[in-house]
Amino acid sequence: MDPRVIKFQATADFILQKTGGKPEAGIVLGSGLGLLAEQIKNPVVIPYKEIPHFVQSTAMGHKGNLIYGDLGGKKVIAMQGRFHYYEGYTMEEVTFPIRVLAVAGIKTLFVSNAAGGMNSTFRVGDLMIIRDHINLLPNPLIGKNIDELGPRFPDMTRPYDLGLIDIAEKIAAKDNISLRKGVYIAGTGPSYETPAEYTFFKSSGADAVGMSTIPEVIVARHCGIKVFGMSVITNEAHDLTSKTNDQFENKHTDVMEAANKAAQTMTTLFTRIIERI
Repeated sequence: MDPRVIKFQATADFILQKTGGKPEAGIVLGSGLGLLAEQIKNPVVIPYKEIPHFVQSTAMGHKGNLIYGDLGGKKVIAMQGRFHYYEGYTMEEVTFPIRVLAVAGIKTLFVSNAAGGMNSTFRVGDLMIIRDHINLLPNPLIGKNIDELGPRFPDMTRPYDLGLIDIAEKIAAKDNISLRKGVYIAGTGPSYETPAEYTFFKSSGADAVGMSTIPEVIVARHCGIKVFGMSVITNEAHDLTSKTNDQFENKHTDVMEAANKAAQTMTTLFTRIIERI
């Protein structure tokens, strides 16, 4: 057996012993989006610092807890904060929790992030269903394949589950929730993008940009887990055509504020989707 699988299993066993039950779905919460974790009923909270082989989340707005409990009538486990490549972690460390959750038994993964809106119709506070992505980060599957978890060359034709997207759109239509849908592109960060980079990314077909999420999705799909992704548009990208570049500045405090405002709507939507899986 691959020694990495032994490590995943040991960590999963630790978590399952703490929770006393197996999760059906996993949730990864991005910057300022930890509100959903607070809606989990009968919570079991496990700080990352107590979990074997977990690294620590250092980014602002990432509390660093694993929370297990009931949401939407299902047993879920939520990461209240993720790990990023820009924090200096390897891709193996960034995606380690996803593989652990796969071993622990999740069948569906919900991912969320705060992103810059490059689509000219997007506004701060919008929720965007991720229908596809463009990856500018190192691929987390580089290296010796973990055959016990998935194939050497996993298919990525539909990285985000079409059935889950359909459920989300039907819920949104019924409950009058405004949703966007688009392509998410991720780079390393931690610097925000330049106007020329925004222009380049838009020309490649991307609607929103961030610094996370895609490595987790790739690993989840490698493990055969269904994925639903959502970006909260927390700032508007100003490219080379913008007339306000001399006045505009990306600030992480503004990103956090926008994410917090949208978190309740995202929480409601995720809960309703989980009810139906």
